[in-house]
Amino acid sequence: MPDLSAFPITARWPAANPDVIQLYSYPTPNGVKVSIALEELGLEYEPHRVTLADEDVKSDAFLSLNPNNKIPAIIDPNGPDGAPLGLFESGAILIYLAEKTGKLMGKTASDKARTIQWVMFQMGGVGPMFGQLGYFTKFAGAEIEDPRPRERFINEAKRLLAVLEKEMTGKDWIIGEFSIADIAIVPWLNGLEFYGVLETVGWADHPNLVAWHKRFYARPAVETGKNIPPRT
Repeated sequence: MPDLSAFPITARWPAANPDVIQLYSYPTPNGVKVSIALEELGLEYEPHRVTLADEDVKSDAFLSLNPNNKIPAIIDPNGPDGAPLGLFESGAILIYLAEKTGKLMGKTASDKARTIQWVMFQMGGVGPMFGQLGYFTKFAGAEIEDPRPRERFINEAKRLLAVLEKEMTGKDWIIGEFSIADIAIVPWLNGLEFYGVLETVGWADHPNLVAWHKRFYARPAVETGKNIPPRT
């Protein structure tokens, strides 16, 4: 049985089954990327609910695994070098899990490169820009009277959606087959509804994205993974 005692996080969130991947997460767009990937890949894992409250993500226990105090994070008791591996950053985790299993990165080296390209597109563009859009429309930033910050992120969200709409022309999945790139991006498209900005960004004017979203959430593994760990 793997010894996870070197990871202080396991004192606060104990592993009932230390033989399987330990997932520390919450069902946000970034969080569900990993639970969906684990479900799609058929990997055994144990989820631990880490809320976004400071007492969780800024606790010494969580910071010991992710010094950047953001979910998700994992411990793989069967790391690539024969020892447990702790890992944070959702995009890095997706790539790690795909490489570990040899799945969800396409069939060729070119497929893999394009998969990582679109994962990085989400990490560097869709996630940060949509997150700021949410802040300035739904959360504290909505109280700011100056319209320029809000307009900036509305316009940037529209631009990114246009990039994706064009890319998805004639495709079911963004690299041509289902991959971690779809898992990275589509939960953030789903977040537009949570932020209440579907009409603001003209979501209905993107038929390729509407169809992609519907196709993605029709997958059984996605249906399961989108609620892990449960909010309450």
